[in-house]
Amino acid sequence: MATVTAPRPGVGPTPPSTDEHPPRTPEWVRRVPPWLWAGGGLVALMALSAFMRSRYLGGQLWMDEAITTGIATHHLGQIPGVLRQDGNPPLYYMLLHVWISILGDSENATHALSLIFGVLTIPAAAWGAWQAFGRRAGVMAAILFAFNAWLTAYAQETRMYELMGLLGVLATTGFLLGFVLRRRRYLILFAVSLALMLYTHSWGTFTFAGMAIALIPALLASDDRRGLLRDAVASFVGAGILYLPWLPTLLYQVAHTAAPWDSPPRLGAPVQISRNLLGGDRITVILVLAALIGLGPLLTRRHRATRERALLATLLIIPLATLGLAWISSQVTPAWAPRYFAPVLGAILFLVAWGCARARVVGIVAIALSIVYLHNPGSFTPRYKSDMRDVAAEVTPWLAPGDLVVVGQPEQTPLNWYYLPGGLRFANTAQGIVSDPRYFDWIDALTRLQQAEPAPTLARLVDDLSSGQHLLFVRPLTEGAYNWKAPWTKLVRRRSAQWGQLLDRDVADGVLRPLTWAPHHYRGACCVADSAVLYEKVAR
Repeated sequence: MATVTAPRPGVGPTPPSTDEHPPRTPEWVRRVPPWLWAGGGLVALMALSAFMRSRYLGGQLWMDEAITTGIATHHLGQIPGVLRQDGNPPLYYMLLHVWISILGDSENATHALSLIFGVLTIPAAAWGAWQAFGRRAGVMAAILFAFNAWLTAYAQETRMYELMGLLGVLATTGFLLGFVLRRRRYLILFAVSLALMLYTHSWGTFTFAGMAIALIPALLASDDRRGLLRDAVASFVGAGILYLPWLPTLLYQVAHTAAPWDSPPRLGAPVQISRNLLGGDRITVILVLAALIGLGPLLTRRHRATRERALLATLLIIPLATLGLAWISSQVTPAWAPRYFAPVLGAILFLVAWGCARARVVGIVAIALSIVYLHNPGSFTPRYKSDMRDVAAEVTPWLAPGDLVVVGQPEQTPLNWYYLPGGLRFANTAQGIVSDPRYFDWIDALTRLQQAEPAPTLARLVDDLSSGQHLLFVRPLTEGAYNWKAPWTKLVRRRSAQWGQLLDRDVADGVLRPLTWAPHHYRGACCVADSAVLYEKVAR
C-alpha cells in the first residue's frame, strides 16, 4: 500500500504529475527559458486583470466602505480601540491608514489597495498550484484567479476581503506543501498566513478550525503521524500565540457587537458559492464537470492511501469545514455573507485548476468557456453601490458649518460624513448627537436602538438649532427591499419612519420649513440607497 513518507532533509517530494503523456513541444518553444514565458504570461494576466478590475474604481462608496475609511483615518494607535466597538480585527485598517496617509482617502485611492491585493492573488495562486500539482495546474490557476468574478467585484471595494483572499491562497499553499506533501519549510508560510488571517477578519477563526479538521487526510495517509502532529501543534499554536493579544478584544466583540443586521443562513451555501465565488451557475457547471473528469480517477481504490487522494480530500475539507462551522455558528449569532467566503476561495479554485489540468483538453475548453463568461466585469460588479455622493452633491450648496445631519440608518453616519462637507454636526436615530461620525458604535447597538426615544431626542436636537440653521434628514430607501427583515434592519426602517413623521409634525407646527430634497435623479444602488430632506429652523 502506498503511503506518504517524510522526505529526506532538504529534499521535497515531487509534485503529483498532471503530464503523464505530455504533448510534443515545438523546438522554438523549448528554446525559450521557462522563467521568461512564465513571467511574461503572469505579467500579462496581471495587467489584464488589473484593467478589468479597475473599471469602477472611482465608484461611490457604500456604508461598510465609509466605516472602514473613517476608522482608518484615526491615529494608528487609536485604531485597535475604535475597532473594539466595530467588530473586526485591525490589520487591514492599519494598512489602509498608511495607504491613505500617502495617497489620500478618495474612492480611487482606497479601492486601489484592494485592487493590488486582488492582482497579487494571481502569481500567488500560480506558484502554489505549480508547486503542489504541477506546471499545467499552475497555469490554469493563474487564469482562474485572473478572471474570477468574486475577486473582480471586491477588488473595487474598500474592505479587507481581497487581502483575506490573498492570505487564504498563501495559507492553503503552505498547508498543502507543509502537511500533505511534507515540505516542512513551508509550515512557516502557513503559520504566518493563518495568523495574519486572524488579524484581518473574524472569519479567520473559522478558517483556523477548518484547517485543523483538514489535517485528517494527511494524518491518515502518512506513516509519520507523530512528526506530522508535532508540526501541526507547532504551526497552529504558533499562529494562536501571535493572535493572543487580540483575543480579549475578540471575546468582547462576540459578546457585544455581533451582527444584528443579518439573519441566520439557510441551506443555500452551494448556490452562493456558485453565483458569488465562481461567477454563475453556467460557469460552475462547466468547471465542476471538468474537475470531476480530471479528479474522478483519484476516487478509485488504487489511489486510496496516496498523496493525491490526501490532496483531494484536503482541498474538499478546507472549504466544507470552514463554511460548515461558520454556518453552524451563524444559527446562533448571524455572521454570514458571501463576501466573507474569501478564506476558502484558494482551496476551491486550486481544486478546479488541478481537476482541469488532469482533464487535459476538456479542462482547457472549460477554462476557455469560463473566460468567455467572465470577461465582462460589468455583469457581476455593481456600478452604483450607493447614491450618497449624488445626494451630497445636491444638498451641499445649501449647507453651512454648524448645520445638523440626522441619519436614519445609524451605521450610515460615516457615509454621510465622507461625502458631506466639513464642519457639520451629526446625529443618528440610535444615539442622538454623534461625537465622532467616522465610525459606528456597534456595542449593544440593537438594544440601544430599541431603547431610543424618537420624540424627545428630536425635540432636543431641534431646540439646539438657531433660527436659520439647517437640519438634513437622510433616510434609507427600504421600500420593496428584500433584506430589511433582520432584527436590526426592521427596527431601522421603523425608526426612520417615526422620525420622518415627527419632522412632518414640526413642519406643520411651524418649527421647521422644508427647503429641498434629494436625489432628484435616482440612478439606483445595489447595496444602500438614501433620500434626504433639508429643513430650516424657523424664527419664533
